[in-house]
Amino acid sequence: MNTTMKNVLSIALVAVVSSGITIGANAYMNRQKSGFALVDNQSGFNQPMRLTSYNAVAGENTDFTMAAERSVHAVVHIKSISEVKMSGPQYMDPFDFFFGNGRGSQNQQPQQRVGSGSGVIISTDGYIITNNHVVDGSTELEVTLNDNRKFKAKIVGSDPTTDIALLKVDATDLPTIPFGDSDQLKVGEWVLAVGNPFNLTSTVTAGIVSAKGRSINDGSEENRGKIESFIQTDAAVNPGNSGGALVNTKGELVGINTAIYSQTGNYAGYSFAVPMSIAGKVVQDLKQYGNVQRAVLGVEIGDVSALTEELKKDVKVTEGAYVANFAMRSSAKEAGLEIGDVIVAVNDVTVRSTSRLQEQVNKYRPGDKVKITVNRKGVQKVFNVELRNMQGDTKIIDKADPNQVLGGAYKPLSDKQKKELGVSYGIQVTGLTSGKLKDAGVKTGYVILVVNDTRINSTEDLEQVVDSILKGRSSDQVLFIKGLYPGGKTAYYAINLGE
Repeated sequence: MNTTMKNVLSIALVAVVSSGITIGANAYMNRQKSGFALVDNQSGFNQPMRLTSYNAVAGENTDFTMAAERSVHAVVHIKSISEVKMSGPQYMDPFDFFFGNGRGSQNQQPQQRVGSGSGVIISTDGYIITNNHVVDGSTELEVTLNDNRKFKAKIVGSDPTTDIALLKVDATDLPTIPFGDSDQLKVGEWVLAVGNPFNLTSTVTAGIVSAKGRSINDGSEENRGKIESFIQTDAAVNPGNSGGALVNTKGELVGINTAIYSQTGNYAGYSFAVPMSIAGKVVQDLKQYGNVQRAVLGVEIGDVSALTEELKKDVKVTEGAYVANFAMRSSAKEAGLEIGDVIVAVNDVTVRSTSRLQEQVNKYRPGDKVKITVNRKGVQKVFNVELRNMQGDTKIIDKADPNQVLGGAYKPLSDKQKKELGVSYGIQVTGLTSGKLKDAGVKTGYVILVVNDTRINSTEDLEQVVDSILKGRSSDQVLFIKGLYPGGKTAYYAINLGE
């Protein structure tokens, strides 16, 4: 688990979304440096408040006690234990040298690292939602309830793309927080952040919704494809709050606290929460399928505000997601969308930016049909689009699906590419989500030529090799991949599918 605070991330207007849309188009990004940090772990739906006049009840008279009482008992403290190999000088045991007892060179023993965070009980039988970065890399998890009962927890599933994880403890009759509708949350509405900052249990802070649909992605390869459409608030959130609850004044769960604006790692004005429109669907998928069933439109997009002056000439709106290109198998293109269209709504929910489009599409699964409203050179048009998965079809992806494990999308090489690269076979990685390829350092554009001595002529060839390992038909649990990048640089990767 990453136990150090990330002190600087960048605000990015993400051009394209692989999970929820497809792949990013960096030419459409406008970046501005700022300081962000994860709220690290050191490592049913609501109706909005309606203020009818300036004579509405003053903020200082708002009563938060009911919301606090409904939520504080369902927020837990999570202690995460991980093992870290400590670097140090290697030495040869003299008994090994003379007697060859097989111990070889000695290193310092792995050290335990303890981190903490928060979580929210979402079912009476012990399912708990938290952040992926709270539990990532852990070897042991301990959950402490508000009444000081302690339980060992196991990870049901996690999704680094949204930074959401689902845990399970063996307990019954636990207190829960009902889900609220984050789509109905209004800027200026009061919210409470409930968590365990600095290991202080059951801490409640209040603030207002400062903004919605925020992205703090810096557009780096590490963060590419992450889904971000944060609820921004000014409720005080600090290290240890990660995975805690953001609730409305009715005590309904509207978000999972995840990150803070900070130059120091501590609260400095703004905090960010994953909306339940995203988090709720993720944990439902993790519980039902073991992984996230992520839908895509098959488009490359950019914020209208980040377009070049040349591209803005034909655009008649100032907000929305500009369609810059299409994936090879694009349901949006087949439905009638064109390059230059600006997506302004999904199922009548307004889309003002790429992050908001991310959020709305991520609510659905492959095979779902959505109504996409676009503005085409000043004319409003509506298209019905059937969403697909990253592989271009509508099937539910099994946990042991080779494509899900690797987390890649591919296309065959064109004759022109083969000639340029001097090869007669191979497939190119066109997109990456969370999975083994991304973890190994593979970048978009990489051409896979050989895997475990098998020439790869098609996606099916790759699937067969991986499937053979996953289903135990191969004694070797490692993928040895040989390939090259478009510039001709050869690159090798070793991926252990047994881990």
